Amino acid sequence: MSTNKCCYDAIVVGAGHAGVEAGLALARLGHETLVLSITLDNVAYLACNPSIGGTAKGHLVREVDALGGEMGIAADKTLTQLRMLNRSKGAAVHSLRAQVDKYKYHEYMKSVLEKHPKIHLRQGEVSDLIVENDTVKGVRTVYKMEYYAPVVVLACGVYLKSTIIVGDVIEPKGPVCFNRANHLSDSLKALGIEVRRFKTGTPARVKRSSVDFSALEVQEGEEDIYSFSALSKKVNAKKRCCYLGYTNEKTHEIIRENLSLAPKYSGLIHGTGARYCPSIEDKIVRFADKSRHQFFLEPEGEGTEEMYVQGLSTSLPVFVQLDMYRSIKGFEHLEIMRDAYAIEYDCINPLELFPTLMHKKIKGLFFAGQINGTSGYEEAAAQGIVAGINAAMFLSGKNPVVLTRDNSYIGVLIDDLVTVGTDEPYRMMTSRAEFRLSLRQDNADLRLTPIGRQAGLVTDRRWKAYLKKVKSLDKAREKLNTVMPPKALTEMFAAAGEQPPVTGYTVESVIKRPLITPGVFAKYSDIFDGTDKSALQQLFVEVKYSGYLGRAEKTRAEQKRLENASLPDDVDYRTIKGLRLEAAEKLNKIKPLSIGQAARISGVTPADVNVLIVNLKK
Repeated sequence: MSTNKCCYDAIVVGAGHAGVEAGLALARLGHETLVLSITLDNVAYLACNPSIGGTAKGHLVREVDALGGEMGIAADKTLTQLRMLNRSKGAAVHSLRAQVDKYKYHEYMKSVLEKHPKIHLRQGEVSDLIVENDTVKGVRTVYKMEYYAPVVVLACGVYLKSTIIVGDVIEPKGPVCFNRANHLSDSLKALGIEVRRFKTGTPARVKRSSVDFSALEVQEGEEDIYSFSALSKKVNAKKRCCYLGYTNEKTHEIIRENLSLAPKYSGLIHGTGARYCPSIEDKIVRFADKSRHQFFLEPEGEGTEEMYVQGLSTSLPVFVQLDMYRSIKGFEHLEIMRDAYAIEYDCINPLELFPTLMHKKIKGLFFAGQINGTSGYEEAAAQGIVAGINAAMFLSGKNPVVLTRDNSYIGVLIDDLVTVGTDEPYRMMTSRAEFRLSLRQDNADLRLTPIGRQAGLVTDRRWKAYLKKVKSLDKAREKLNTVMPPKALTEMFAAAGEQPPVTGYTVESVIKRPLITPGVFAKYSDIFDGTDKSALQQLFVEVKYSGYLGRAEKTRAEQKRLENASLPDDVDYRTIKGLRLEAAEKLNKIKPLSIGQAARISGVTPADVNVLIVNLKK
């Protein structure tokens, strides 16, 4: 007898960057997982820029990899260029950024899902959540199929009632004109979940052969850097070039003359956009004193003529877009292959979630990615792997995995969302992490791989690589007190441009010299021969920043003490004497898991925190 009902251990709705990581985490932890996507053509699709990483985002990718995720591996396998951003600054803000072949990236991720024996990848639009007694039971599709599971992860990206806007034209479509999800927003509202409207945008895709590259600056990849994944071997970081260019006064004049036709200024756009990723028309208005704005021209992939104009997103009418782009040097004969557009979509208020990313009022229902109000592939993947791990822990009856502000950028990201909330698309930045000096890319594996291993997601191969690095680093640290005679240092210091030593120096004191790099040291000394390259790079950072790291560690220890002071999730804060009414209301709404989280809630004062500490002791 045929039936419209099927059962699984877990259901993931959406197969973008959050859905992929959530689905893989659940399946790799042993659970039969249904991954539903509105179309299988958008699995891990790079709908916006064809790149992975960037400032702070590179940190997230390395952390996802350290936990046992797939994004870093996929980026390394499909990249066409790799660079390290912020080289001129301190190690804390060094960030990997890769150009990837967007079509190969999609094909690779789709293949990984298809080949996993516990993942059931299926096309279908979810119309309703099935919830009974404040517990999720499954989902229903527009074709009236019902899928049941004790946990559901919603990773819907920007597809919920999304509309594409170009000039005065509004179309009910998702990114890249994929179908949108028409019904799930209404189901969320019916369950009492707050739904909001956000906006983002993307630039035009242009034809490579129509560009005069001689008018642009070449941006090549870099070979002497590590890759995203600890499991990747040497990657080809210089396959393709990117290019740097600038707008000019003529460009700005065209935009100003047509500003009334821009949807944001004509009143057609109502969603909140990201301050840190403005359209070119927003840049012209907000930075009226600037005579030019830079952009990057990036290849979309190996087998296509399409190129992405990073930094020139717009929703101006198509005929204005062409004039605007062609006013730029090198673009005089430009052919646009895909027009730029803005997109509005529904998302939820992340204050309704626990740090595990489970909804506070509906058991078993998790949220991850842009549906939580974030922007970016990397932010989505980071939430996806956390939601997947915690959904698996929920199924197994094990303690959840809660990453913290002092151990990861992912912890900062999630804590910001569930404690402070966001009124615009949230983007990860290094300035958001108060412990960024210790939360570097180079030590992501040391910080998080043990956590991933304990959760069961880190494979033996990854764990072996971790142990090898730890052993190599420990051996290297033992050599820091070795005294190096002045004669052996003369050539090294001269090559680096440092003042020559007067007496013997220890290895540690030599490394502390600003201009002594691992490369320079290795050229004139064999002390670290055989040391793992990534371990050696990390040792140099540790030594050079030891004073700052020591001071940061004291602050970190105090915060850890507050984070370890747990608060019950069923307390009514209105019953606690001494708490101000505003604080009690905020605490009841967010239900913090610790004193530390409570202290970060807007409207909760230090005096309120002291009241909580006193009551906790009682």
